[in-house]
Amino acid sequence: MRLALYGGTFDPVHAAHLAVARSALSFLDLDRVWFVPNGRPPHKQAGPHADYEDRVQMLEIACAGEPRFEVSRLEAGTERSYTIETLLKVRQQGPARLFFLIGVDAFAEIHLWHRWREVILLTEFIVVTRAGYAVPEVPGATVHLLDSLNLISSSSAIRAALGRGERPEDVPGAVLDYISEHRLYR
Repeated sequence: MRLALYGGTFDPVHAAHLAVARSALSFLDLDRVWFVPNGRPPHKQAGPHADYEDRVQMLEIACAGEPRFEVSRLEAGTERSYTIETLLKVRQQGPARLFFLIGVDAFAEIHLWHRWREVILLTEFIVVTRAGYAVPEVPGATVHLLDSLNLISSSSAIRAALGRGERPEDVPGAVLDYISEHRLYR
């Protein structure tokens, strides 16, 4: 099995997240993409704006109808979420080939990650490029560049629009309905 883990806060999930996952599926002929929402990301001082359960629910709504997308609760809980621990949990389940889907900006900071040298040995990286960011050389890392996308969605801009009572077109309609029903990002 060829599995890609796609971690992030997904606060909220939007069209660019889904486009990246779809592109990765076809780019490397993946069997599955697991969306792994962070419980408590160690690299962010403030926590996500929506709580974990709401972010999981929004992902499940967004992934409905996409048979090769799954939402994983691997990082649920109140402890800090570290990629190394997530990868070790997945490795115990035994996928034949494991990929980690990541933006170039986050990949550029991989040397700051907890036990990053082990991380690069446990997975191959699908790095989503972005204008203005150079892809760093990371000795020992296997990197596949996903550079065919030109995505401009921004979670912070989407949250600001939601806070103004708008319905951003970058967010799937059913997710917007969930956000409205649960009064998120107000």
